[in-house]
Amino acid sequence: MKPILITISFIAIFSIAKAQQTTTPPQKTDPNTTVIIDEPVKMTEDTSRSKIFTAVEQIPMFPGGIEALYNYLVQNIHYPASAAKDKIEGKVFLSFVVEKDGSLTDIKVIRSISADLDAEAVRVLKGSPKWNPGIQNNRPVRVQFSLPVNFSLQKQ
Repeated sequence: MKPILITISFIAIFSIAKAQQTTTPPQKTDPNTTVIIDEPVKMTEDTSRSKIFTAVEQIPMFPGGIEALYNYLVQNIHYPASAAKDKIEGKVFLSFVVEKDGSLTDIKVIRSISADLDAEAVRVLKGSPKWNPGIQNNRPVRVQFSLPVNFSLQKQ
């Protein structure tokens, strides 16, 4: 009986304390105010480099745009024989940083389908030409980017 009373009294005290808390209403802001996006990714390795953004005013872009990126992938990806033999298909999701100069660094597989296909996706991305960097406040910045690479066998 005693543990139940302690629990009940704790709940009652917590409820009273919660009820006494006041919340301030949200501040109204001018809809015409300029919003500056400044959301760096938490850095884990090299802290001497500048911060990495996840959202910017102008996203990094492969030279020639999305269509040129997909053409580059189609022309340069070689389906690994072992994956083709085992009929492995799917999407490999890669994460990487587009640097201020457009080079790609810190390429990682964030969703894998097979070691062979993962390695092929990373190989092709490492050989990519320099991208147009992301822009924030009219300056090139480092931007974290994710890219799905689809591997599919032709149906016969």
